[in-house]
Amino acid sequence: MAQQEIIHAYRHLYRHSLRAILYSKPARYTLRSRIRLAFRKSPPEAYDPQRVANTIEFLQYAARENGLEHKIVKNLLLVWWNQDLGGYNRAARNTTRISNEGTEIKTTAYDTFNHSIMMLNESMGMCLPHMTTRDPI
Repeated sequence: MAQQEIIHAYRHLYRHSLRAILYSKPARYTLRSRIRLAFRKSPPEAYDPQRVANTIEFLQYAARENGLEHKIVKNLLLVWWNQDLGGYNRAARNTTRISNEGTEIKTTAYDTFNHSIMMLNESMGMCLPHMTTRDPI
């Protein structure tokens, strides 16, 4: 597979995702960072054109109607945004210290969520990002 195909897949996924979230400001930045991270961390051998096509079709349905697909995308981005914030107020983060138990909880809190996305990808043949992006500290 050519590098150009991967670039086109990234652009198509990003464009259709923006249409699905209606270009809303906090969601577009979270989406951009997740898609970038997914394309940077995955090897080129993991590229599957059929999975990308299925994901684009899912995002087209999410953009077209305010149905189940749109709600899934909206909730994914809400959780990802909250995960990037750290699950609490940024001002409070600077003043509090996290204990060892707190660090472990923040590290494993999204494991079941990521597993659910992975299972959704497997059952529908899609390629939604399913990884944790931030350190708990």
